[in-house]
Parts: sequence; C-alpha cells; structure tokens
Amino acid sequence: MATTNWLTASSSVFLTRPVNPRLAFASRKNQTLGRSRVSFQGSVKRRLPVVISMTATEESGEKAVKSVLPGHGISIMVNGCSGKMGKAVIKAADSAGVNIVPTSFGSAAEAGQTVEVCGKEITVHGPAEREKVLSSVFEKHPELIVVDYTIPSAVNDNAELYSKVGVPFVMGTTGGDRNKLYETVEEARIYAVISPQMGKQVVAFLAAMEIMAEQFPGAFSGYSLEVMESHQASKLDASGTAKAVISCFQDLGVSYDMDQIQLIRDPKQQIEMVGVPEEHVSGHAFHLYHLTSPDKTVSFEFQHNVCGRSIYAEGTVDAVLFLAKKIRLKAEQRIYNMIDVLREGNMR
Repeated sequence: MATTNWLTASSSVFLTRPVNPRLAFASRKNQTLGRSRVSFQGSVKRRLPVVISMTATEESGEKAVKSVLPGHGISIMVNGCSGKMGKAVIKAADSAGVNIVPTSFGSAAEAGQTVEVCGKEITVHGPAEREKVLSSVFEKHPELIVVDYTIPSAVNDNAELYSKVGVPFVMGTTGGDRNKLYETVEEARIYAVISPQMGKQVVAFLAAMEIMAEQFPGAFSGYSLEVMESHQASKLDASGTAKAVISCFQDLGVSYDMDQIQLIRDPKQQIEMVGVPEEHVSGHAFHLYHLTSPDKTVSFEFQHNVCGRSIYAEGTVDAVLFLAKKIRLKAEQRIYNMIDVLREGNMR
C-alpha cells in the first residue's frame, strides 16, 4: 500500500492531504521517517467583579492594589470596535465589570457610525478628529486605558497619537513598523502593553521558546524550517506570533526568511487541508513549525491551534488590569508585554 500523508482535523478525524506543489507541506519525498503526519488538533476552547491582588509592603501600595477592581475607576476605550476582535474585547471587559467608554476610532468611512455591543452604543470617530476626541475622553476619564485592535497600517499613527496625548494603552494589533512603534513609545515614556499575541497560554509557549533560544543557541544549526499559519481571510498580514517563534528558531541556528511563511487564507484549503472546523473559519489561528535535519533522518514539529477569539479577549482584559495596577502603584513608565503580565501571576 502506498504511503499516505495525513492531516489530523481532530483527535479522531483524519483528512487525506491533497498533493499541491504550491503548498510547502504537500510533499516530503526526501524524508526517510516513513509516514509523514502533520497533526492539527482543533480546540474550542462573569457580571462578577474580579479582584487583582498582590502583596504590598507599604500602606499606599496596598490601597492602590486593592482599588484595582473592574468598575473602580478603570475605563477602556476600544479602538477598532466594529471589528470582531474589538467586539470580543468589549464583551470580555463588560463581563468582568470594566467600564466601556462609548467612543472609538475607526476609518474615515466609519466616522459617525454607531456600533452596538453588549447593549452599549459606541460612536466611531474618523482620523480627522482623533486628537481632540482622545484628549477630551482622557480628561473625562483620567484612569483611561486605550485598547487597540485596528489595522496594521494604523499602528504607528495610533501609537504616535497615544504617546502625544500621554494615554496608557494595550496594543494587540500586529504589523506596522515595529521598531518605530517601540521607539515612539519609549521616547514618550508612557505606560503600554504591546504584544502581537494576547493569548496567555500561547505567550507561555513563546516564553519557553525564548528560554530555549537563549540557553541553547545554535542547537538546530543546519536544520531546515517550514512554517504554515492559517487565519481568517480578513487577516491581511503574516502572524506576529509566527514571526516571534521564527526569531527564536533563528537564534537556535536555523536559517529562515520571513517571506517563506506559508499563509493559508482560503477557506476551502483551511477546512480540507488544515482541518479547521467550518464554524471557526471566520476566526481561528492554526500554526505549524516543522524542522528537518540536514540528512532528513530527524524531524521536530511544534504547533498551536486556536478556534475563536475568546483566548485573546480574556488576555487583553488581563493586560488592562495589569497596566492599571502598574499605574496606581506608580511603577516604571515603560513598555510591558504579555510575558510581564504572565509573570505577575494574578490573572483571572
């Protein structure tokens, strides 16, 4: 019987992978490991107040930490509220008791529109009036934290605006000029959480990869790398998470160009080849990293598959509460990331 390549669609369903020379994982003729198996396990993944607590040695610190409760002065403004990720964050924040400011930024075409989420009517403002509107909202809500889930082309302009006004923000938007982004915020010395990945469990995986790269540089020297990532068709850019993982592999000695990332955006391929459940084609993140030794006798595979957006929305709310705590404790004004949030250890 001829050897067949398989993709696991779930723990008990297998789909035959069609041979397609345009897809990086369609064929591995030179491997000597027998059957090539690429496993994708789809996993689908509180009007109650949530307390963020930690041990403080000073009375003022204790008061500050105890006051970091959803609904105790913390307000968020979600930019990109008309998008699916923006709406998911609003729902998660509302469930946690965080105050949602009924104001958001969008494109010029969206200016003047009203978006209803969780029974709240949110007015969308266009680019022309952003600075005036943000300054007014920040004055009215001094403990405001902006959440940014806009589009890649708006990343740098938005960061410059937040920095100019001095408003703390959490940015989950990927793309843009990342070096310029960090330079802008560092120069402004404001509080921010910036991360291309807000899913806490995925971030833990990234942290483990960074530790491995730091502790064992060159461990995979000579190995070839194939990367495939599948996201909903509306995601325009390559995954920031994939790029972060690839950077770790590069530190481990693997030669790889980011342009080689295989992007799967066609719904038919996502269902039939990747094994994405049909109901999650419009919102998922399936990643596969395949390493092969120079002589083709050894291979490693790393994967993480997410269906839906709740993992990112919940992580974003944790980032907001983390940042609010840093602000009230008068901690260092700098850029934090989701690993900092994980290390704090006070997630819901």
